[in-house]
Amino acid sequence: MSVGFNNPQGDGKARINVNVDAVTEVAKQYRKLKKYMRSPLYEIKTLDGTETTIKNLVDEYGSTEGLT
Repeated sequence: MSVGFNNPQGDGKARINVNVDAVTEVAKQYRKLKKYMRSPLYEIKTLDGTETTIKNLVDEYGSTEGLT
């Protein structure tokens, strides 16, 4: 198995090691981007065609549909 699954007991249950600091950092960045997307500045830049921050992320990772 991979490094994230650590099960020395062999009881059939998966043990997952999660780096809490990394998850916290990703959540913080996500909250900042969502706040930016709700801002009037984002709407103006989108209408103007100069918004690149979110556009680059969407192009790289996919759609923003379904995100709340």
